[in-house]
Amino acid sequence: MATTSKAEHPLPYDTYREAVARETLRFAEVVRGADPAVAVPSCPDWTLADLTRHVGSLQRWFCTLLTRLVQEPPRSRDVELGLPENPRDYPDWVADGVPGVAAVLRDTDPGAPMWVWGEDRHARFWARRMLFETLVHRVDAERAVGVEPDLDPVLAADGVDEFLVNLPHAGLFAPGVTKLRGDGETLAFRCTDLGEEWRVRLDPDGFRLVQREAGEAEPVTAAVRGQAGDLLLLLYGRRSYQDSAFEVSGRTTVLDTWFAHTAF
Repeated sequence: MATTSKAEHPLPYDTYREAVARETLRFAEVVRGADPAVAVPSCPDWTLADLTRHVGSLQRWFCTLLTRLVQEPPRSRDVELGLPENPRDYPDWVADGVPGVAAVLRDTDPGAPMWVWGEDRHARFWARRMLFETLVHRVDAERAVGVEPDLDPVLAADGVDEFLVNLPHAGLFAPGVTKLRGDGETLAFRCTDLGEEWRVRLDPDGFRLVQREAGEAEPVTAAVRGQAGDLLLLLYGRRSYQDSAFEVSGRTTVLDTWFAHTAF
């Protein structure tokens, strides 16, 4: 992975550990008191109850993987959830899981080798993954209840990095990724508030992040410029590159190909 950036990725492990707790509690606060049957537009066919159950369940599954330091792909996601019968109790159930999640992240060696589906095959992968899974779904919940999301730009930029680093490995659950190819076209995602940039090249055998050397002036096929939070939501399909928040240049057909294959 490579960028021309003013920040370093990934962030320190403790940053993820603390942010997971913070984002989980923010999520629980958003959905607490809201109608569990409210639709979540960014997650088709899901209600707030579905979204809340997903967030709490996935965190507990991640913690099971970390506790066991699994070395092989798990055959099942079945874990003891303690899920309440009443969906109105789901927000408190999510919040009540925070101390347990925090303890697992605190007690796990971030450098311990273990199975992951992404690039960094160490326990720290799951802390980073859990953060952005929770953060993006917090935004989903906020939008569902009519709250304007607020994203920390440093975390958001790291989320862009995490998404692009791991995307080539996501074919297990995002099969379109395995069909994302090109003829050497290069896409640039440029973060205007932090001065970072990520470049991706589409080749006949797949795609990959590419290093841009300092001072290099090689043109790109298509580029999207926007603030870190907007770019993060764009990559996760929560925004469109046609939104006024973005400045787009180059061949939009390449962007169309990208987004048609990268649903996460």
